[in-house]
Parts: sequence; structure tokens; C-alpha cells
Amino acid sequence: MQIPREVLRSKKSPSLIVETLPILTLLGIASCILSGCQNQNAAAPMPAPEVEIAAVVQKDVPIYGEWVATLDGYVNAQIQPQVSGYIIQQSYKEGSFVRKGQTLFRIDPRPFQAILDQAKAQLAQAQANLGKTQLDVDRDTPLAKERAIAQSQLDNDVQANLAAKAAVKAAEAQVEEADLNLGFTNVTSLVDGIVGIAQVQIGNLVSPTAVLTSVSQVNPIKAYFPISEQEYMHFAERINAHNQQEVPSDAPPFDLILADGSVYPHKGTLLLTDRQIDVTTGSIRVVCAFPNPKNILRPGQFGRVRAPGDVRSGALLVPQRAVTELQGSYQVAVVGSDNKVSIRPVKVGERVDAMWILESGVKPGESVIVEGLQKVRDGATVKVKQAATPAKGS
Repeated sequence: MQIPREVLRSKKSPSLIVETLPILTLLGIASCILSGCQNQNAAAPMPAPEVEIAAVVQKDVPIYGEWVATLDGYVNAQIQPQVSGYIIQQSYKEGSFVRKGQTLFRIDPRPFQAILDQAKAQLAQAQANLGKTQLDVDRDTPLAKERAIAQSQLDNDVQANLAAKAAVKAAEAQVEEADLNLGFTNVTSLVDGIVGIAQVQIGNLVSPTAVLTSVSQVNPIKAYFPISEQEYMHFAERINAHNQQEVPSDAPPFDLILADGSVYPHKGTLLLTDRQIDVTTGSIRVVCAFPNPKNILRPGQFGRVRAPGDVRSGALLVPQRAVTELQGSYQVAVVGSDNKVSIRPVKVGERVDAMWILESGVKPGESVIVEGLQKVRDGATVKVKQAATPAKGS
């Protein structure tokens, strides 16, 4: 390091010059160190960001449709009395399973028993009258042949006998009706199923218009869901080709996703499609049935019905997290063999589990970034590592 001329020309004593030299030397050394550090920092390259990549997969995938469904009983029977009277007994536990023919309520039978007894008495009277007229006919027939009595008397006996027979038949019908009404005082279930809460209490006076409770057959149970007119037109040929079959032979199995997100373990089958499209919603109702051996599913539940509609051949799949959306447009970051990033616009299709079908923008086997998108830009070089394969349905 050179000594400044000002110092050499100075008339100060050598001791002052010596004292001045270390200070200037230290300043120069510090300046050199600082300038060298700055040069080193400016020259050091930024490390390449580390990203996770996944390959673009090409394969045939089923395209699932999903619709909101409402569950209802396979058969729903309103329990109504067939005679009027006072409820004297409730013979079932509300919400329990009941069998067809099981007694649910009892109506006071005494008035109907009295009517039955009266009808039986009238029948006995009619039968006695029939016996008397039959005896008259049997007695007067030979006498009329011998002309011991007038023929008109025999004719009257015959007509009286016919009238007595008719009276007996009428009395028998009254007895049968009274017996039926007495039996109707035991209100029974019409189907096997789950019985609801009673709508009446013991002591209530009921008539045939009253609804006492309801019983729903829930094994199997029906699921009703609407599909759009466009979806119907897509499947109309298949639907109409099998509309006479109880269960279409090529109908896909249905999954039922419950309110808690779980998938019901039993598959559903297609039953029917409604006869008309709802003009207010532009949709048509479809009905499928699910086995319900443990009576877990109940009428009124909501769920989502899912079924494969078509198979997309040679679809290009990428993880959903590899696709970013910006103002209605979608793009992915493709990493080439030289580890350089290319940001490409893509056209997206249906979602399949954790994957997304891309209609354009990528090719089979290319790699897309699934983690670290926020750290890259177009043309940047990255350090890559393979992403873990996502589990199905995640």
C-alpha cells in the first residue's frame, strides 16, 4: 500500500507519520474486505427451488355421475281404521319392526259384538221361517196333485219358500258384515316394516278418515334422485330399451354416499325412470333400490347417489393440485428433461377421485409440478423430486 503524498510532504515529526500509517492501513484493508464481500455476494447464484412432480398418466377411466337423492320406503302404508270407535289399546312399540297382520291398535269391540249377535239372531229367525215354508211346500205338493187343495195355495207356498231363502241369504250377509266389522276393531299392519309414531291416543274417537300411524317397508329402500334433461337424453336409448324389465340388465351399480361422508356398503340397482320431465326444473326422476338388511337407512334421509355413466378412453390425468385457476383459465407447470419449467394453459375435463382429466395442453409421460408452484416461473430451472401417489378417493 502506498503512503499518501500529503503524508510524505508533511513537516510533522517521523513519530506522527508512524502513528498515522497504521490507521490508514487499517482503513484500506477494511475497504478491500468490504468490496471483496460484496463482489462475492453478487456473484453467488441463487439455488434452484425444489419442487415435487408427477407424471401425466394416460388410461381409460370411468366417468361418474353424482346426484342428490332422497330415501323413501319401498312401500309406505298409512294405517287407518275401517270402523268408527274409541281406541282402547295400542299394541306396538313406536319405531319398532312389525309384521304384516300384527295388531297395532284395538277399537272398543262391544258395539260391534252386539250388532253381530243381533245379525245372528235375525239369521236364525230367517232360517226358521225358511224351514216352515219348506214344510208347507212339501205338504201341499202331493195334495195339489190329487186336487185336494187349490193349485194357487201351492203356488203361494212355493213363493213364500223362495222369499224365505232370500231372507236367509240376506241375514247371512249381515252376519258376515258384522263379523268383519268386529274384526276391524283390531287395526293391523298391512306390510312388514318400521312403524311410526302413533297419531292418536288411547281414548280418542276415530273414524275411517283418521290416520293412526304409518308403516314403511325399508328392506329394500328406494332412493329418488333427479337427473337433468341433457343427462336423460344421453341415456334415453338405454333407458327406453329396458323400460319393460323390472331391473335393466345392463344398469350400472349405484353407490350411496351418506350424510357423514361414508359410502353405504351395499350397492343399489336401478328400478325405473319417471314418465315425465318436470317442467319447472327441467329434470326427470330416477328411482333405484338399496338393500337395507339392518334397517339403517330410513325414509326421509338425504344422500348422494353415484354411478359410472361412461368410460373415457385414453384420458390424460394429472393430480388436481397440479392445476391452478386464474380468472376462469387453468394452467399447469410442466418440467422438461432439462429441469426447466414451462407454464402452459390447459383445458380441464371431469374430476376422477384426486385426479383431473385434461383435454389439452399436456402429453402422456410429461411431468407436472404438484408441490412448489408458488416458487417457480416460466423458464426457471428447478430441482425435482417425485410426488407420492395419492390414495384413491383422497
